[in-house]
Amino acid sequence: MISRNIMLNGSTKTVVASEKDSLADILRAQMGLTGTKVGCNQGQCGACNIIMDGKLVRSCITKFSRVPDGAQVTTIEGIGTPEALHPIQVAWIAHGCAQCGFCSPGFIVSAKVLLDTNPSPTREEVRDWFQKHRNACRCTGYKPLVDAVMDAAKVLRGEMDVDELHFKIPEDGRIWGTKYPRPSAIGKVTGTLDYGGDLGLKLPEDRLNMALVQATVSHATIKDIDTAEAEKMPGVFKVITHKDIPGKNRITGLITFPTNKGDGWERPILNDTKVFQYGDAIAIVCADTEHHAKDAAAKVKVELEPLPEYMSAPAAMADDAIEIHPGTPNVYYIQKIAKGDETATIFDSADVVIEGDYYVGRQPHMPIEPDVGFAYKNDDGKLVVHSKSIGLQLHAAMIAPGMGVELEDLIMVQNPTGGTFGYKFSPTMEALVGVATLVTGRPCFLKYDYQQQQAYTGKRSPFFMNMRFAADKDGKLQAMETDYSVDHGPYSEFGDLLTLRGTQFMGAGYDIPNIRGEGRTVCTNHAWGSAFRGYGSPQSEFASEVLMDELAEKLGMDPLELRYKNVYREGSTTPTGQAPEVYSLPEMIDILRPKYKAALDQAKAESTDAVKKGVGISIGVYGCGLDGPDASEAWAELNADDTVTIFNCWEDHGQGADAGTLGVAAEALRVAGITPDRIKLVMNDTSKAPNSGPAGGSRSQVMTGQAIREACQALLAGMKKPDGTYRDYAQMKAEDIAVHYVGQWTAPATNCDENSQGSPFSVYMYGIFMAQVAVDTATGKTTVEKMTLVADIGSINNRLVVDGQMYGGIAQGIGLALTEDYEDIKKHSTLAGAGFPYIKQIPDDMELIYVETPRKDGPFGAGGVGELPLTSPHASVINAIYNACGVRIKRLPALPEKVLAGLQAK
Repeated sequence: MISRNIMLNGSTKTVVASEKDSLADILRAQMGLTGTKVGCNQGQCGACNIIMDGKLVRSCITKFSRVPDGAQVTTIEGIGTPEALHPIQVAWIAHGCAQCGFCSPGFIVSAKVLLDTNPSPTREEVRDWFQKHRNACRCTGYKPLVDAVMDAAKVLRGEMDVDELHFKIPEDGRIWGTKYPRPSAIGKVTGTLDYGGDLGLKLPEDRLNMALVQATVSHATIKDIDTAEAEKMPGVFKVITHKDIPGKNRITGLITFPTNKGDGWERPILNDTKVFQYGDAIAIVCADTEHHAKDAAAKVKVELEPLPEYMSAPAAMADDAIEIHPGTPNVYYIQKIAKGDETATIFDSADVVIEGDYYVGRQPHMPIEPDVGFAYKNDDGKLVVHSKSIGLQLHAAMIAPGMGVELEDLIMVQNPTGGTFGYKFSPTMEALVGVATLVTGRPCFLKYDYQQQQAYTGKRSPFFMNMRFAADKDGKLQAMETDYSVDHGPYSEFGDLLTLRGTQFMGAGYDIPNIRGEGRTVCTNHAWGSAFRGYGSPQSEFASEVLMDELAEKLGMDPLELRYKNVYREGSTTPTGQAPEVYSLPEMIDILRPKYKAALDQAKAESTDAVKKGVGISIGVYGCGLDGPDASEAWAELNADDTVTIFNCWEDHGQGADAGTLGVAAEALRVAGITPDRIKLVMNDTSKAPNSGPAGGSRSQVMTGQAIREACQALLAGMKKPDGTYRDYAQMKAEDIAVHYVGQWTAPATNCDENSQGSPFSVYMYGIFMAQVAVDTATGKTTVEKMTLVADIGSINNRLVVDGQMYGGIAQGIGLALTEDYEDIKKHSTLAGAGFPYIKQIPDDMELIYVETPRKDGPFGAGGVGELPLTSPHASVINAIYNACGVRIKRLPALPEKVLAGLQAK
């Protein structure tokens, strides 16, 4: 142990710690300054940034031995407080930079050092700074962050009053469609909002820290688990195996489709008979400290008998492949589509036929906050599980039988969450922390390191796709045929639904009268498939959008004009045979056309032999909701102080559930003069709020938004007097009128039949992406110089939130196009290794254009937003690469060596 006197946020502190402890852990655990976040814990994300002696330092990789005596250390808590925000923090709020907010303290600290040393940076200097210091953000697309730094610099130089950055409520009091800051913003920018890891440090002293014993192979039979040596290790309270679990030791996948050949119970909580994928949990060590737990976990001996590892759908479909789950075929679900007439004769007689094979791979979600959670028994004897869950009631139903807990005895709570992007639509650690608490009787806390985050949470499921179009000589689509296989990893949950998404969104946006196709869900030994933003559309629409460009080339037509000829108009139907609810795509193309022509001219003028420039287009479509008559519930209650509380479980994984809830409620209640500051939110605790459904499929703004509107309108009806004015709380009580109201809403939609025909969603989102790229012909490296998105998501609730979703989704699409992958389990186990896009990989020039066509089934005309920006931006990038240099990449990502190989082949 060593001792240091440091000046911490202006106060002298004596710190005694091990010289090997990281400064981040000391600040967080010993000093209680949890505003400093730990993300990757490898110096690759910058969430842990602090200032030491005037220099920016990544505290997670700074050992205490490297902290000099007398060092001056400043954390986010020393920069500004909720009562006295620093101009950078004010600007961060004003520009919507704190989406999930987990990276915000690290960025703000980084920006502080930049502006202390360079008070007048250019935008490119800001970007260079964040790139140099490895500040990583997965939510924002970076552009708002640069906007915030530039405005904060103006304030600090005296060129702008900080008051100009504060939101001003319009005179009419209406915040709908404005840039009203999300309620959680102040906590996020000051580091005072506690995420799961922060809460874990603040649990009672008798908490147990968990470490997992995990598989280091992808497929094997478990012969023996020997815990004897581990149980004797210092600090160990209990080593838990499958034998200790009181329930079924399985997570139910809630199989929804009757033709699924699996039973949905194949995912163990703790593996008992087999290992199905790398990272499977075989045992849990519960100990007094995390170090003791991990040391003991290394002593658990697991005897395995290796089995063949099927790491892709084609491998698992081979004739000699054994069944990964004995008794269930590796191809366990088939989804067909049949729309219109048989296609075989149409293809035989068509003027033009084009066909291609495409692959979209195992994109990792890569939130900056790794998975984290804890559990405890409350005073009523109920098991309480805290996690990053974005499907609280859904997950309760999935894990309760496996743990041996009655559903009414299980409470699920979502912690403030550092991004999920969909992986938390599936339970990851919820059953593990729950079982640990049930077995030990103590609060139990588990946090993943980044390698565990990569290996033991779900990934986007790869699609292997063959597609062909038939068209007449004028380019009008006549038919489409598809054949595709979905690599869903070893666990079936939602695999059938994902495969259905292929038939719903291959060819989406276009009037294709005749379609035939088949998709299949395949069990493999690679990472299990979970929801990821866009859920099925980035795979499906990549195929149809690249094939549209290939068709345009074969026809000698402009790719934009070919799309214009075929997009939905009156009389068109979607691939499922549904009439679109709005027909705005032609208008959207008309808006983009002059920008597109100018971009083509610019690319032609700026291209050289060394750098080829190009422009690409793609159309993106996605539904808002879970299939068919999706439903949601919310409550509204008038309080004694005449404020209104809204109760819901609109889970927030960074997209802005708090702002969405407030925006809808404020719009509904403003007729009674109830202003936003008089609206309180109680969210995401199943013991306190109703079942609003999971926060996935861009459903919440529509489904839960409508439920909130219904609840508020019911409350207003109760408050309304005969003269048209409104009662206050005292008057409601005096007249014995209820003050608590339930709002429920069910979508007017129908499930698809066995041939994928139906009206699965009542609200859709539409977008047209344009990518402008530069390709270095010597290296094959592609740089995206600008992205443009024309979007129709209905009326906009909160413009800050919507803009942020668009920028962030586009950035993830660029990553999917060019760098991101989780194929190599070892190589891709870190942010950098998996191709995480830092700020210089994302263009600063991103233009958003909205066509706000009100949706009749959305609250106040609003649709969803989250999925749209990741439907097909990657296809526009790939199409732009071809336009630039003639290389067509059909298997993502378009790594430089792939593009270079294409150039050399030419």
